[in-house]
Amino acid sequence: MNQKNYLIIGGTGGIGQAIVKHLIEMAAYNQKNDNQSGKIFATYHKSEPDFIADNLYWLPMDVSNEHSIEQAITEIKQQTTHIGWVINCVGLLHTPYNQPEKALRQLETEFFLQNMQINALASLLIAKHIKPLLAKADRTENKPAIFATISARVGSISDNQLGGWYSYRMSKAALNMGMKNLSIEWARSLKDVCVVVMQPGTVNTQLSAPFQGNVADGNLFSPAFSAECLLEVLGNMTAEQSGNFVDWAGEFIPW
Repeated sequence: MNQKNYLIIGGTGGIGQAIVKHLIEMAAYNQKNDNQSGKIFATYHKSEPDFIADNLYWLPMDVSNEHSIEQAITEIKQQTTHIGWVINCVGLLHTPYNQPEKALRQLETEFFLQNMQINALASLLIAKHIKPLLAKADRTENKPAIFATISARVGSISDNQLGGWYSYRMSKAALNMGMKNLSIEWARSLKDVCVVVMQPGTVNTQLSAPFQGNVADGNLFSPAFSAECLLEVLGNMTAEQSGNFVDWAGEFIPW
């Protein structure tokens, strides 16, 4: 039986790092109890983290560069023939020079395209190159392979009551459509794969830091709590649920 291998894109971010740490704990428990422990591949953008663990493999990846994505996945192929779960945690909301737009007059072409590149296009490029590894994932436990991407509730068109944040909202809505499209294509060409878009809640990370003032008490999650919830939801997903938008509690979000 194949051991389940994981790929976490953006393993140095708040949510990504918490997911990596949780998977390491799970792997240690599994190895102790039944000697089954797969590999955890995690990507970083600029410098390799000092954080190390058994079965953890760090890979450089710039999600805005297709060659970098392809190169990282080529390295994975040299170490394994299969990946069971892929979780893309990379996202862009603000930069040192740009904040989410409050009005149309603040819209800037370069920042808009940067949002689209990182928040929408990257997941499609990752899917394009990782497909052969997902195709060979272990399915002996009647569980689907997983291709998950972190989105945001503000990407829901029907949920939008406030406006603003043009670049971020539109890029996340584009991501959602791309993943829905992918789920339909892969349902025809891959056996038992669940493509899912996930909303992690408002998490205490660098991405949300400038906007936490309006978060109600009890609604700001730690990365560890969000990661644990997301992994639990993913563990219960079925192939029939592919193409859905779900939150950290497993509730479905309207498109």
